[in-house]
Amino acid sequence: MTQSYLESQNNKVAIDDVRMRGFKKRSTVEQANAWLNQQLLDLPEIIVPLNQAAGRVVSQEIISQYNIPGFERSMMDGYAIVASDAQGASSYNQLQLKVIGKSMPGREAGVKVTSGTAVRIMTGAPLPEGADAVLPAEKVELEDQFIFVMESVAQGRNIGRMGEDIRAGTVILEKGRRLRPQDIGLLASIGHSEISVCARPRISVMVTGNEILPVGEKPKNYQIINSNGPMLESLGIRDGGEIISSKIIPDDPEKIRQAMLEDYDILLITGGTSVGEEDLAPLLLAELGELAIHGVAMRPSRSTGMGKIGKKMVFLLPGNPVACLCAYDFFAGKFIRRTTGLGNDWPYFPVVKKLKQKQVSMIGRTDYARVRLIDDLVEPVAISGAANLSSTTQAHGFVIVPGDSEGYAPGTEVEVFLYDKYLG
Repeated sequence: MTQSYLESQNNKVAIDDVRMRGFKKRSTVEQANAWLNQQLLDLPEIIVPLNQAAGRVVSQEIISQYNIPGFERSMMDGYAIVASDAQGASSYNQLQLKVIGKSMPGREAGVKVTSGTAVRIMTGAPLPEGADAVLPAEKVELEDQFIFVMESVAQGRNIGRMGEDIRAGTVILEKGRRLRPQDIGLLASIGHSEISVCARPRISVMVTGNEILPVGEKPKNYQIINSNGPMLESLGIRDGGEIISSKIIPDDPEKIRQAMLEDYDILLITGGTSVGEEDLAPLLLAELGELAIHGVAMRPSRSTGMGKIGKKMVFLLPGNPVACLCAYDFFAGKFIRRTTGLGNDWPYFPVVKKLKQKQVSMIGRTDYARVRLIDDLVEPVAISGAANLSSTTQAHGFVIVPGDSEGYAPGTEVEVFLYDKYLG
C-alpha cells in the first residue's frame, strides 16, 4: 500500500495508489460482471400518461379486461345477408334480395335479417341480428329497394368476430417490454389512459481532463473536443436512462469530488480512470465509497472500474473513445438496461458468419474486435487503436473473443453483434 494523493491532502485512510505503477492485477470480464450482477438499484414503478409512455418499459404484465372488438362487425362496405340466400348466384343467375335497412358504425342496426332480405352495411358497423355474411357492394346491382346478387358468399365471410383481435383475460403486453407506438394504440384500444412503467435511472455524465473542450468549440494546441460525453448521453438514453447532468470537470480532485457527491442514481465518469499521474477518479471513489473493480483483462478498456457511493452506482470508463464505448456496453449499459427492465442482452443484433481472415487475440483477456461484413464474410476493421472512434463508425459490428481463446482461424463461424439490424 502506498499513500495516496488524497490521503496526503486530507489525512484519510490510505488507499492503494496505482498511479504511475500499473495494475497489480486485473479482474476478468466474468469477475466484473459477477460483482455487477449482485448490485441493484431499487427504483419505484411510476404511472405515466399514455401519450408519454412510448419508449418506456412496462413494469407489470398487461391483461385486457375487454374483447376487441366487443361486437361482430362488417369488414367492408356491402350488404349483410343470410349466406345461403346467395348460393348459386352469378352474373348469369342473379338472385334478388330486399333491402330492409341500414347499419352504420357506432350505432345499433335495429333491424333483423331474415331469408330473402339484406341490410346495407358500412365498414366497422355492427352485424345485424340474423345475418351470417357480408356481401361486398361491388358484387351486387342495386335497383330501388332490391339488390341483385351476382356472386355467392361463404358463411362468416367479411365479418370481424367479437374478440378476434384481443380476448378478455389474455396478456397483451409482457413485463419488461419497451413500448412501441403501436403498443400505445393497443393500450388505448382497451381503455388505458395511463400505464405503470419502470422508473428511469437518473444518469450523470462526467468527462474529466484539463484538455477537454465543450462541443462546438475549435481545439487549439493540444486540446480535444468532448466526444465521449455526447456518446455516453446517447447510450444512456438508448438503454432507458434519463440524463440529468453532463459536464466537463478539470483534473482537480475537489471539483471531481463535488461532482461525485451530487444527486444521481448512476454516474458515468470517462477519463482520469487509469494509472496516470492525474487519474484521480479511482482514488476518490475508493475514498468516498467502494472501488470494487479497477482494471479489467480486456482490450480495449483495461482501465475500466466500478463501485458505489452509498446506494449510487459509479462506472469509471476509459478516456479513449472506443474503450469508453466498449466498457459502457460491457458493464454500464448492461446494468442500466437491467435496471430499466430491458434485461442483460446486448442491444445489438447477433448473426453467425464466417471469418474472412484470422482473428488474433491473447489468452487471458477478452477482446472487443470491430469488424465489417464483406461479401457475407467477417473482416476485422481494427484490433488496436482505442482512440480511433472512426473504427466503430466504419465497422458493421463487433466480435467478442473470450479470454480463454487465442483467436479464430479463417473460415471459423463467429457471432457478430451488428450495430444495425438491416446489415444482417
